Amino acid sequence: MVTRTRCADLVQHLSALTAVSRGLGRALPPDCPAASVAALRTLSRYGEMRISRLTELLDVDMSVTSRHVAHLAARGWLDRHPDPQDKRSRLLRLTPLGEQVLRVASDRIAEELADFLLDWTDDEVTQLTVLLARLRASFDDCRPGHRATAAHTEVSPATAPQVAGTSKG
Repeated sequence: MVTRTRCADLVQHLSALTAVSRGLGRALPPDCPAASVAALRTLSRYGEMRISRLTELLDVDMSVTSRHVAHLAARGWLDRHPDPQDKRSRLLRLTPLGEQVLRVASDRIAEELADFLLDWTDDEVTQLTVLLARLRASFDDCRPGHRATAAHTEVSPATAPQVAGTSKG
């Protein structure tokens, strides 16, 4: 079982990931900020959904999601169409242009990360990817009363999402 001391050390290192993420986000074009990439990636991974589901998956406020959706729709990167089961609701889905923008953005982020990890081996990157995926799985539903049991789930390199937004997940 992990100790509080080790967790305190980990917290310090995890706080640095915010700076890493911001740095990688600088590789993106101004009209496609990291938040837009996150929304596109979520739609790509999970497919068509209502805005309420996107809000839940992004773990942000509905007003934030609404702004992202408006930004993406204005650029033609996602489509909003009536939900056949509830005509009052809209379903969101990526357009082919949105899929292309996501591919380009993911490639740019991966290239930027590769520049920083020149002295890393593929095995080291795989190991970090697996551990980060396991850490993320531990927080899949961290709302009060919804603790995930995912911390005990095995994550293999084949199923682990790629680091820094280079996957569809």
